Amino acid sequence: MRVLVTGAFGNIGSSVVAQLRGQGHEVRCFDVPNKTNLRRARGATNVVWADIRDEEAVQRAVRGQDVVVHMAYVIPPHVDENPETAREVNIGGTATVLDAVGRHGSRILFASTLDVYGPTQHLEPPRRADDPVVATDAYSEHKIHCEALVRKSSRPWAIFRFADVPPPQARRPHPIMFEIPLDNRIELVHRDDAGLAVANGVAADIWGRTWLIGGGPGCQVRYRELLYRSMAPYGLGELPASAFSTEPYCTDWLDTEESQRVLRFQRHTFDEIMADVVACSRPTLPVRLMLPLVRPLARRQILKLSPHL
Repeated sequence: MRVLVTGAFGNIGSSVVAQLRGQGHEVRCFDVPNKTNLRRARGATNVVWADIRDEEAVQRAVRGQDVVVHMAYVIPPHVDENPETAREVNIGGTATVLDAVGRHGSRILFASTLDVYGPTQHLEPPRRADDPVVATDAYSEHKIHCEALVRKSSRPWAIFRFADVPPPQARRPHPIMFEIPLDNRIELVHRDDAGLAVANGVAADIWGRTWLIGGGPGCQVRYRELLYRSMAPYGLGELPASAFSTEPYCTDWLDTEESQRVLRFQRHTFDEIMADVVACSRPTLPVRLMLPLVRPLARRQILKLSPHL
């Protein structure tokens, strides 16, 4: 099968490409030629370097493809840092892809997010595919809008709502880390499991439906578990609870029973996901030697990012 992956060198996209090629599909990659993507693409073939807002490039890339996996998107916190660009890429780019899909007779698999459910901590988990959605920020607004566009497509479509997918690298401290209450429910999925779900999905009977892609019960935790396991390599300890918001955040646990039955993708536990994150973010020896000296300063600098203290 011929599959185009937009956002092919992103966190999930790079795994999708690897999983598809591992299953023998003919994959075409579409992404912007920034420094990170060029590094990740070394040795890659059949790559279209272009912006998703470039209509001519998108038409050229979609032509001849059986399925388009659309993952090119501006995500938090960059959505709020560049709102106009984010809207152009997220909503305008998706509309451009859908136009090309309609012209060239492809199917489309659209990558969405669990964020579309809004704050649901007052409800009994898990969230289900037919639960109502509500926008809480620009990112979730874009995803909800694009889901609606996808459902109106004249071509077969599927929507995958992904749980949190930790990248294989350290996440730099950012004020957004303090906007999630420590006891907020959150579900993770390993990036390779997310990629496998897509690869198994393109040839399965998934069309015309929305699917929830999470790690399953073994990956359903509270935010504090994710945060402090991620910080463990730096030995910074727990941060004061007063630094974190108490307003419910738009993450929750997901009902993935049907998705797992059809897609057979859940292979990693929360412990395994965090072991990979820790291994990839482990400080170098010089940094480890310096940590005892700079740890108090590092804690203070991180806490300065909190708007709640």
